[in-house]
Amino acid sequence: MTFFIGISLVKEIIHMELLDNYMPQTSFSSYEEFAEKFKINVPENFDFARDIVDQWAQLEPEKKALVYCDDNGFERTFTFTEVSERSKRMAQYFVSLGIGPGDRVITLLRRRWEYWIIAVALHRMGAVLVPASIQLTTKDISYRIDSAEAKMLIAIDDEFVRAQIAPLKDQCETLHHILIVGDSPVTDYHDFNNEYPEFDLYDQPVNRTNDDEMVIYFTSGTSGYPKMAIHNRTYPLGHITTAKYMQRVLNNGLHLTQADSGWAKFGWGNIYGQWICGTAIFGYDPIRFDAGHFLETIQKHRPTTICVPPTMYRLMLHHGIEAKQFESVTWFATAGEPLSDEVNREWKSITGQDIHVGFGQSEGSPICCTFEWLEVRPGSMGRPSPLYDVRILAADGGYCDAGEEGEIVIIPAEKQVGLLSKYSLNKEQFQPLQGGVYHTGDIAYKDTDGYFYYVCRNDDMIKSSGYRIGPYEIESVLNTHPAVKESAIVGVPDEIRGQLICAIIVLHDGFAPSAELTKELQAHVKKNTAPYKYPRVVKYFHDIPKTTSGKIMRKDLKKLAESID
Repeated sequence: MTFFIGISLVKEIIHMELLDNYMPQTSFSSYEEFAEKFKINVPENFDFARDIVDQWAQLEPEKKALVYCDDNGFERTFTFTEVSERSKRMAQYFVSLGIGPGDRVITLLRRRWEYWIIAVALHRMGAVLVPASIQLTTKDISYRIDSAEAKMLIAIDDEFVRAQIAPLKDQCETLHHILIVGDSPVTDYHDFNNEYPEFDLYDQPVNRTNDDEMVIYFTSGTSGYPKMAIHNRTYPLGHITTAKYMQRVLNNGLHLTQADSGWAKFGWGNIYGQWICGTAIFGYDPIRFDAGHFLETIQKHRPTTICVPPTMYRLMLHHGIEAKQFESVTWFATAGEPLSDEVNREWKSITGQDIHVGFGQSEGSPICCTFEWLEVRPGSMGRPSPLYDVRILAADGGYCDAGEEGEIVIIPAEKQVGLLSKYSLNKEQFQPLQGGVYHTGDIAYKDTDGYFYYVCRNDDMIKSSGYRIGPYEIESVLNTHPAVKESAIVGVPDEIRGQLICAIIVLHDGFAPSAELTKELQAHVKKNTAPYKYPRVVKYFHDIPKTTSGKIMRKDLKKLAESID
């Protein structure tokens, strides 16, 4: 007897076979079952390049891996076969330059398509990927090269970036090579386009174990110099949770996470878990975010799942959206900053769908999420990922009851997939655990049903007149005022109160700063939250400093606020 199976069903079966290599169970009927039975099987010597990229290329040679475009009209689609082949040539090219297993390579590549090829090539040959932001200055980049003892720097052909990297060969002893990625011929450094395509395919076995280094992220450095958060070669498996359960990606779908490759959120949403789960990545690469262009691009390319920062959702709403622009999207997610209830309500009223929150850090995969089985509660970031034993720690060392604020911590009973293996600072390595506990440095509380609510970073907590005040609640209130386009709250020094609450305000067009408006905004905060939380200082800026991923740069903003009378 002959049976005929539809193509889509065959692809889904193949997909499940690949994912089943790492998960004994992929479907769950409730959060409780998810929390109890979710497990990731970690194979010996996991290799992302061979076990995922090459495997997809073998199973489905024409399967899409990356759909790339920019605002200049350039578009290109890559299959897993192409990513596999190009990354093998790139790996052989790296070998010719003396790069080997364990060597660290820093990238400054924004969202260029070449990033995906380079990252897979480095993973393939056992070198260590160290992504960095193109916003960094010479001092910042030099610090990262010296700290990582990096042998190579790979950067985009950009005027600002070139100016920052120009002095590095003379400053950094370990730096042997600089490779430029761009659209024009390069004569002063190694040229990506003209050099690597001539090489044979790299086919050497790599003697690397799961405990060897794979990716290093520099933490934000809110206090002191940034530390290196070092992830081993099982790191991609931790992001199965991110892709399949936080972002709800679809096999043979098209997923968009708008993030610069220099930030850990790119690793969360643009390569590892997504490719394991079989979705193509939508690599949209504008020079600057523009809500109008972004909406046009979404409507043209029709992604199936989207994860962007709350700021981008807010800017799209301000520009004006229509449900038809998102007809292809089955799931909206966000991370990076807290999502205000006002933004989610307005988004749902237009699209019919909630925005689902994920919370985590560069040091791991999502810690809490509003998973599919959970209701979206105002201000909540959902419930803990089953990968981690998540608690809220009180100042006295005990665990907080419902409604009590404390630090989010992870209790590692054993090695936990996705969590960093170690830190490094000033070339000294140390464990991230303190007494068997991983401290996030983030403050939260939970309700009686176990839903977590973010308050702030411990470093961002404002201490004024004996009160401990988190900025998020005040920002959420200010952003509901019709004059306010964006806001950010920081603490500024005060001799009497210790710190004053300072509101940084960006106004909508048609509104102008005035003493009357300042009083109106202060009254608006007093009316809608505890009166002691109102901003005694209000300053008006044209924009708020953000990373290229849309996250507020609070450390820079605080310095700026303190420098302006």
